[in-house]
Amino acid sequence: MRTAWDDLSPATRGAITARTGPIYATSSTDKGMNSELAVTLHTGSGPVFVKGLRLDHPRVWTQQREATINPYVAPLAPRLLWSIKTDEWHLLGFEHLHGRPAEYARGSDDLPLVAEAITALAKVHAPVDVELKQIEQRFADYVDAPGDAALLRGDTVLHTDWTPDNVLIVDGAARVVDWAWPTRGAAWIDAACWVVWLISAGHTPDEAELWAAKTPAWATAPPRAVDVFAVAQQRLWTGIAADNPETGWKRSLADAATRWADHRRP
Repeated sequence: MRTAWDDLSPATRGAITARTGPIYATSSTDKGMNSELAVTLHTGSGPVFVKGLRLDHPRVWTQQREATINPYVAPLAPRLLWSIKTDEWHLLGFEHLHGRPAEYARGSDDLPLVAEAITALAKVHAPVDVELKQIEQRFADYVDAPGDAALLRGDTVLHTDWTPDNVLIVDGAARVVDWAWPTRGAAWIDAACWVVWLISAGHTPDEAELWAAKTPAWATAPPRAVDVFAVAQQRLWTGIAADNPETGWKRSLADAATRWADHRRP
């Protein structure tokens, strides 16, 4: 459940204001539901976005992972300003981005900007000194054989979650937020993840792949690897939708992933 600023303990608010200076107003967001705290703090030196998880949260480790990867993916990602731990929370303070979620529908002016962001990210090599999830491990349960998972292997930093809420259009460019699950894998995979979202937004599988092809890394993808990944996406999203049948957007993504997997089959 989302925690409001006023529900934080005085000690936790004090630890934050020691970094930000006086806070004149706060505004919570309904986006980024993986965070228990997600709030913009309005300070004398400008707004700061703060996200956090309680120390007893099972995914609190993702906070440190996001902090560690930030220097490698900024300025595509908002810059991390500070990271603190209190008795209750692990908190990250970020550069505030004043933007809007990307629009993925046909004809959207945002589509070239998202392709540019994916192209830029595909050039970021995974740092050897940062522990990252491996794409072949994350998708091991969704492929038919270990050799299939190996087709996804690579040394690029991947985001993998291309929901429009994670892609903000800011001053004519796409910026990518929510880096809790950075992953090491093949450079073309983020474009492939985007394909499912595009189909869900109304594109045909052919049209979605044409947009993916605007990212140079797409040309490096062996067709067999893309086929394997499409089936893995279908299995992933079908499982997510089955666990949450009342959630329409998850059902839409499961349907989109199925359309793509069917399109890739001989």
